[in-house]
Order: sequence, then C-alpha cells, then structure tokens
Amino acid sequence: MGIAWYTSRKSTAESYFLGNKASPWYAVAFGMIGDSLSGVTYISVPGKVGTAHFSYLQLVIGYFVGYFIISHILLPIYYKLNLTSIYEYLKSRFGKNTQKTGAMFFIISRILGAAGRLYLVAGVIQLFVFDQFETVHVPFWVSVSVILGLMLLYTYRGGIKTLVWTDTFQSLFLVLGVVLSVVAIISKLDISFTEAVSKVTSSEYTETFFWDWKKSNFFFKEFLGGIFIAVAMTGLDQNMMQKNLSCKSLGEAQKNIFWFSVIMVIVTIIFLSLGALLYIYYNQSGIAIPVNDLGKVMSDKVFPNLALNHLGVFAGLVFIIGLTAATFSSADSVLTTLTTSLY
Repeated sequence: MGIAWYTSRKSTAESYFLGNKASPWYAVAFGMIGDSLSGVTYISVPGKVGTAHFSYLQLVIGYFVGYFIISHILLPIYYKLNLTSIYEYLKSRFGKNTQKTGAMFFIISRILGAAGRLYLVAGVIQLFVFDQFETVHVPFWVSVSVILGLMLLYTYRGGIKTLVWTDTFQSLFLVLGVVLSVVAIISKLDISFTEAVSKVTSSEYTETFFWDWKKSNFFFKEFLGGIFIAVAMTGLDQNMMQKNLSCKSLGEAQKNIFWFSVIMVIVTIIFLSLGALLYIYYNQSGIAIPVNDLGKVMSDKVFPNLALNHLGVFAGLVFIIGLTAATFSSADSVLTTLTTSLY
C-alpha cells in the first residue's frame, strides 16, 4: 500500500497504462518473474519432480529461445507503432473487428486463467491458514474477496506505474520463499549446503533430457512447445507485454527480456532443486507422500504438506509468504491489463 501511495501520486492515464514510459528495465525484468511463476507454479513445479524429474527444464530452455524471438521480432514492431495495447497492431494490420476479437480472446482467457490460478492457491491458503483458526470461521468467499479487494486498492490509481514496483517487491519474496524453503530442508536434514548439492545432483530426480519420442516429455516436444508457449503467452499477451511497453526505449525493453530469460532459467533450477530436496526429505524421514484414493501422488500437496506440517513454524511462514507473493503478483497485473484491453 505504501508503494501504491508513493507511485500513484499525480498519476494520469499515461501512468496507469504505460507508467509514463519511465519504468527501469531491471525492475520490469525481475517483476516479470512473479507474473510468469504463478502460485500454481510455486506449488506444482517442485511437486512434480517426483514423477517428471527435471524434465520441466526442457520447456524452459524453449522459453529462452522464444524470448529471443519476442525481443528481436515482436518488441521492435510494438515500439515502432508506439502501442498501448498490443492488439492495436491487429487494427492497423487487419482492421477493427480483428483487434476487438484479439482483445476479447485475451479478456476471456485471462479471466478464466487468472481465476483458476487464484482458486487453486486461495484453496491452499484457506485450508492451511484460515481453516486453522480456532476462534473464528473465515468462509472461503471472504478470504478470496479480501485478496481481490487488496489488489484493487493498490492498483486502482497507479496501474502499471505501481505494478512495476509491487511486482518487483512480490517477486523478491517469491524467490526468497523458495530459497529459504531450501535452507529449512537442509537444516532439517542436518547436512551442509555442499552435501545437499551432492545429494540432489546424484539423485534420480535430476534427470533432465528425455529422448523417447513416443513419450510426452520427449526433448524436442518440450523444447518446441516451450518456444511456442513463450511467444504466445508472453509476446502475444497483453498482460506480459504491457510492462515491457512501459520501458524508456526499445533497447531497454530488449535488455529487460534478455535478463528476464536468464533469471527465469536460474529460478527454475532452484524450484526443481527444491522439489528434489522435498522428495529426498520425504524418503529419509519416512513421512508418507500425499496420494489420492487411487494411490497416485498428489503433486500439488507435496510441497504444502511438508512446509506447513513437518518443517516447523519458520518453513510454514516462508511458504505462505512466498505463495501469497506469487498469487498477488500473477493476479494483480491481470486487473490492470484487463482494464487496458477493455478500454
């Protein structure tokens, strides 16, 4: 709220939609981590390491190539035309009906996507936080309303100008949440950092590249999929591009995308390493891995169960803070970019 108050002073429509074209590239780059890694990613990526190992990294390598395409093909077009909404390009290229169709698809897909991600994460927060209160019952609709209300409050006036800095702040706590969770597990295992690295690298979980073309995790399927996902879900998506368009120049926007792609790979490796440590801890401590009625591992419960029930208060707080940061960061910008597309 403090950041929102400071950044929204003397705000205008230009501030709301494009941050007065004055956003520092490094703040945009780091803040985009929170946009890309939603609360779903925060829970799911570590949880899936038990079955998928490090295969997710194949997809992220594809992202890296996709971001290069965005930086050198799409961003020059957007900056040359001085766009506020990337769907304005559709108007100049194909006409107003195409522009409205593109914007409408974005509005529908983002409402459904953001709502789905918020629902999953709010469910985890409800189960492990609000439902634990002994003296008062907090209904699910109240907790979700509070989350949305807070987002509306701090983005109402400042828009993108505020989001550039709040997302940077949230991304910091998202990454800290993962790093400190790793620290908590290493402490519980009573081993050094070097020993932890050795355990992870020597485990079966670090298997990264898969070459059986019949399976869904075949390298070229994941790699090519990553390229197209990055271009479609970042380069052709108003939510991911609006902060990029708030940079001072094309050169700064390209620098932002390059460093964002590098940080994305590093953060993903940390997420996957956390996942390997989670399963190592489960196996060594004899704690039962969460499974459904069919005996299948419930990957979305692996990280929350350990962090909130078995690693102590510090790990639990770290998990909730990281999850909250991921949730707010991925959902708050949607409110602003939906507003832009609607206008």
